[in-house]
Amino acid sequence: MIRVILADDQPLVRSGIGMLLSAEPDIEVVGEAHDGAQAIDLAEQLKPTVVLMDIRMPGIGGVEATRHITADQFSNGQSNPVRVLVLTTYNVHEAVIQALRAGASGFLLKDAAPEELVRAVRVVADGDAWLDPSVTPELLREFAARPDRLLPTPAEMENLTAREREVLVLIAHGMSNGEIARHLVISETTVKTHYSRIVIKLGVRDRAQAVAAAYQCGLVQPGTTPPPQS
Repeated sequence: MIRVILADDQPLVRSGIGMLLSAEPDIEVVGEAHDGAQAIDLAEQLKPTVVLMDIRMPGIGGVEATRHITADQFSNGQSNPVRVLVLTTYNVHEAVIQALRAGASGFLLKDAAPEELVRAVRVVADGDAWLDPSVTPELLREFAARPDRLLPTPAEMENLTAREREVLVLIAHGMSNGEIARHLVISETTVKTHYSRIVIKLGVRDRAQAVAAAYQCGLVQPGTTPPPQS
C-alpha cells in the first residue's frame, strides 16, 4: 500500500486530492498538513511512502520541508526513503529547482489531469522520478545552465562503465526500467542492477538527481532524442 501525506495550505485542495487518491485501491492518505512544519512532523511520525508537497505555504515552505523530510532520519531504512513529489501552480520556477535539489523526486503542475497525478504518485513511490512532461525540457535546460556543486562532476562520470552510461542516458530521456530493457535488449533485472551501481558510484539520491547529473555533466543535451535501439 502506498501511504501518502498531503501538504497544502488550502483545505479544498487537500480535500480534492485526498478524495481522488483514496479512491485508488493501492493508495491510502494517512495524513494532511497545512504547512511545512506540520508536514515535517507528520512525515517523522507516520513514515509515509510519498509526501505531496505544495511549494508555497506559510512559515516553513515546501523547499525547506522537503530538505528535512528527505534527510536520512525520515526514512524507513535505506531501501525505503520517504519520497517527496512537489505540486505547484508554477512551471519552472526557482523554488521548483530548489525543491528538486533539496531531494524531491519530481514535480507536477496542479492543473495536471487526475490520472496523471495518480500515475506520478505510483512512479515516485516505486523509486522513479516524475518530471511534468509539459515543462521537462525547460527544467533540464535550467539544470544544465546552472550547475549544482553537490552533483557529480564529469570526472566522476568516468567511473561509470560504458553500459552504465548508456543506461543513465536512457534514464535521462525519461525511459522506465521496462522501456530501457526493451531498448537495450536486456532484462529489467539487469537494468535495475545497472541503476543501483550508478546511484552508488555517483553518490546520487535517486533518479531525479541522476537525471540532473547527466544533463549537468553534458552526458545528455537538452532537446536531443534517445540513441538508436540496440
